[in-house]
Formats: sequence, C-alpha cells, structure tokens
Amino acid sequence: MLDYFALGVLIFVGIVLFYGIIVLHDIPYEIAVHRNHPHQDAIHAAGWVSLFTLHALWPFLWIWAMLYREDRGWGFNHGKQGASQDADLVKELAELRQRIEQLEGQQAASHDERKEG
Repeated sequence: MLDYFALGVLIFVGIVLFYGIIVLHDIPYEIAVHRNHPHQDAIHAAGWVSLFTLHALWPFLWIWAMLYREDRGWGFNHGKQGASQDADLVKELAELRQRIEQLEGQQAASHDERKEG
C-alpha cells in the first residue's frame, strides 16, 4: 500500500513541476499583457522557445516585457522634460498657425489687388 502512495506522490510532484515550469515561463507574457506591450505575441512565442533551450532566453524576455509601459512607452520620456517639450510644441504650433493665417491674408489681399487692377 505504501508503494502505491509513494508512486502517487511522485506522479503528483512530477505534474506540479511540469505545469509550474510552464507557468513560470509565462510570467514575461503576463507582464506584457498587463502593460499592453506591442510585442506580446513575440514574447509569448519566445517564452516557449526558451522552454526548449534550457531557459537561456527567459531573463531577456523578462527585461523585454518590463521595458514597455503604456503610459510612457519605452521609457525614454522623462516626466517633466516630456511635459515641457509638449508645451513647447504646442506653442510652436500656435505660432505656425498664426503665421499661416497672416500669409493667407496677404495672398488674398494680393489677389484682390490683381483683380481690381
């Protein structure tokens, strides 16, 4: 009877280890899904490849999944600098629009003078 119990424990431990390793390799994919990563499918596929390459790719997949965040992209925008840059761009856009309106007004005036003359 004890032999059957030991066999059952061995089978149970084997199944738990098998599925545990699969769940462990899906962690980078789950991070990518949570962060709405644009390369979710590639990270998931690479996780399976890593499973068959003795986990060589897994640390890199973790890093790859952690690099992207939906609110800041790849992390190259640094808070206040990005906000001031956005404000500068809005100011420049307003100046360009004003300049275009002036040029269109000059062109319309020039066109009217040609019609009269």
